Amino acid sequence: MHSMTSNETRVKGGSASKPRGRPRSFDRETALEKAILAFWEHGYEATSVSDLTRVMDIGAPSLYAAFGDKRSLFEEVVREYGVRYGSFADRALAEEPTARAAVTRMLREAAAEYTDPAHPHGCLVVHAATNCSTPEVEESLRGRRNANIAAIRSRIEADIAAGVLPAATDAAALARHAGAMIQGMSQQARDGASQEELEALAEIAMTIWPRT
Repeated sequence: MHSMTSNETRVKGGSASKPRGRPRSFDRETALEKAILAFWEHGYEATSVSDLTRVMDIGAPSLYAAFGDKRSLFEEVVREYGVRYGSFADRALAEEPTARAAVTRMLREAAAEYTDPAHPHGCLVVHAATNCSTPEVEESLRGRRNANIAAIRSRIEADIAAGVLPAATDAAALARHAGAMIQGMSQQARDGASQEELEALAEIAMTIWPRT
């Protein structure tokens, strides 16, 4: 017969003086969502740790324990933003049969996503880099934006190889044009452009695409 451990004593309501381990005083997912919205609205540099603890409704020790430092939290925010809000571009590239159809859908959905009143306007990955003086963060965001352009270029090159786009198509320039549109639409949404205005812009942007 084994002797009951102190933990078992507490669980069974024994007379141990220490209380049971206290549960987390906040919901991590809710706190992370609030951090996403804070960085999305104000950018990386302008969002301080005190801003974060206030909007996340947790103390600094809890923030550090759950998420690490500000940069670690931001890295998780960017990854989670990509899952919750930014995945429309990846889905368009994966699901549409051609690069033209994928970019058309991407721009149309960007117009809706970037002006959605349920959250800050524009794209977090674009806006968070504004006035960013932390080289590692700036480089990480630049890498994400360039990866998006590279993914578009890859689809364009596949269409050129398949004869869907003319052989003389400049895949690099066309991909950068799409990236510039996405980034520009983000800023214009933050400046007050409506979904309809951005959809009209997207429609004009697609008229430059070459046809076979």
